[in-house]
Amino acid sequence: MTVRKPRVAKAVRAALTPPPGKRSRAPKKAPAGVIVAWPPDEDRVETIFERLSGVMPDPKTELDFVNPYTLVVAVALSAQATDVGVNKATKALFAVADTPQKMLALGEEGVIPLIASIGLYRTKARNVIAAAHMLVERHGGEVPLNRADLQALPGVGRKTASVVLNELGIEPAIAVDTHVFRVSHRLGLANAPTPDKVETQLHQVVPEVWLPKAHHWLILHGRYTCLAQRPKCGACVIADLCPSRASFAA
Repeated sequence: MTVRKPRVAKAVRAALTPPPGKRSRAPKKAPAGVIVAWPPDEDRVETIFERLSGVMPDPKTELDFVNPYTLVVAVALSAQATDVGVNKATKALFAVADTPQKMLALGEEGVIPLIASIGLYRTKARNVIAAAHMLVERHGGEVPLNRADLQALPGVGRKTASVVLNELGIEPAIAVDTHVFRVSHRLGLANAPTPDKVETQLHQVVPEVWLPKAHHWLILHGRYTCLAQRPKCGACVIADLCPSRASFAA
């Protein structure tokens, strides 16, 4: 399998700040937008995703991977790190260890220097090796493509499992990270106080036809347009559908 490259529409990249691959750092008290009634109007939700699909017809993860195993590792390493930073580290890592067996041969001390540029690299190296052990001992060296077994792997939580299952087309999961949480609230797609509850609300209101790619659309929109402190409402294709837009008008 060839390495997947990020695909973000030109209309979105035209107004990117920060540069592609870098995540905006959310302030401690980022403006959240207005409080709106929930559930949202069905026609408005449908139009939101129609427009996002128009500028991002085939959204993908911005993490590079070559097989399901390297996808799991890359997503696990991306916690509290930028995708561009993870890609720089995994380029060297996956060149020598793209299977659980090869990762075990490399060992924790071999993994550490290759991912030392990533935050929490010692803990992550320990988890990568522990997960490789579990995959070899319990799953014959193959990545189990179901939520329960994925979440049982060291360093893999619900969000990581959701990203993997969604990216591989196994489950139309929505991983609620800081971008999805912020955008969902600003658009009135959710009003719950926790990521898990926001995930539940999104599955209730996002039309089934849009669910497989909703995760990526919301992340990329939050990463490049609906920024935490200064959302780019002037470059937003759904600004007229956003109940929070007036909150950020200069």
